[in-house]
Amino acid sequence: MREMKDSGIAWIKKIPVTWDIVRTKYNFSHTKTIAGIYADDYERLALTLGGVVKRSKEDNNGLQPEKFETYQILKKGELVFKLIDLQNISTSRVGLSAYVGLVSPAYIVIKATGKISPQYAEKYFLSLWKNQVFNALGDSGVRSSLNAKDLLEIPILVPPLPEQQAISAYLDKKCSEIDSLTADIQKQIETLEEYKRSVITEAVTKGLNPDAEMKDSGVQWVGEMPTHWKLNKGKYILKYLQKPVRENDGVITCFRDGEVTLRSNRREDGFTMADKEIGYQGIDVDDLVVHGMDGFAGAIGISDSRGKASPVLNVLDTDQNKKYIMYYLRSMAYNNVFLALATGIRVRSCDLRWNKLAELLYPLPPIEEQQEIVAYIDSVLERANGVISDKKKQLETLEEYKKSLIFEYVTGKKEVS
Repeated sequence: MREMKDSGIAWIKKIPVTWDIVRTKYNFSHTKTIAGIYADDYERLALTLGGVVKRSKEDNNGLQPEKFETYQILKKGELVFKLIDLQNISTSRVGLSAYVGLVSPAYIVIKATGKISPQYAEKYFLSLWKNQVFNALGDSGVRSSLNAKDLLEIPILVPPLPEQQAISAYLDKKCSEIDSLTADIQKQIETLEEYKRSVITEAVTKGLNPDAEMKDSGVQWVGEMPTHWKLNKGKYILKYLQKPVRENDGVITCFRDGEVTLRSNRREDGFTMADKEIGYQGIDVDDLVVHGMDGFAGAIGISDSRGKASPVLNVLDTDQNKKYIMYYLRSMAYNNVFLALATGIRVRSCDLRWNKLAELLYPLPPIEEQQEIVAYIDSVLERANGVISDKKKQLETLEEYKKSLIFEYVTGKKEVS
């Protein structure tokens, strides 16, 4: 086992005696070249959880600039950092570019100038990110952001160059294997999610009896349905509720995964708080709720809590089976029916207020059959969700292993043989 020494850095502890510790500024320089009138000559790049990737200039996901003249040029072999909103641990922080292109002016770009491998440095900074070191730097405690000067003051471990190259090559190989396993598990999860959606759609439009006599429903997204089913507009089977707010009511949110619960049961951050709760309404346990703006994405469910909510939520009651109605509306969301029916101009959004829900046609089996359909869907979802939960735990284990692997090699705890 090789000889070690104290690094003097709390989160690193001991390092090999042959390794140096220097500040980043002695091995990298900060570079910021604004594209200006030459912006059209370059592709757009993005820093993602998978590293630096090419991104279309027409891609509307996230913030979209009107023009790219203010963007900066990132070159091959340069490191790019996103060191804003550091409390958000789910976003990417560092990447090594294999391309030449444009990146946001809010990013920090540095170029290797000393005897250091950019590939090794990327792994080192990845370890800082994954171990949440960036937001703990500085005398002020938890930091919300770091600027280029802050970044260049960060100490970096510098092994002999051949060892840097060996470490980066080894980690590239091992991380690629982990990423491949992760992608495979993620694909399995996506397949299971698609299976869940198909089961819901099939059950609420075709029923459970494959031998049932069918007829044309006259509704494009339903197609054929059993002959003994009826069609009715929402206004004849649903009741739009407007309940008073009680003094101690907490705020309820309808999430896109279909959960309707007190905001405090999920998270308190990331929400826009209203200065005045104008039009707020009461919601009771077992109320059917459809989000007026996010329903198109699946924000449709049955409340598990008593509370109050914005008037953007449609609170409904029915003599039909509520979960059957919920599943039918979700099937429309999963199949982008609401988006197809939308008449507005907002991207990936549509209005699902009561007047729209009231005019929709709902296929209605007899109530006993609705109950059977709901029980079947519930049982399928329970089994599928159990498998999905196990696979998500596998992803967490792989991510933790990857984080530990990178840390152990870039700090010299383990040696490439």
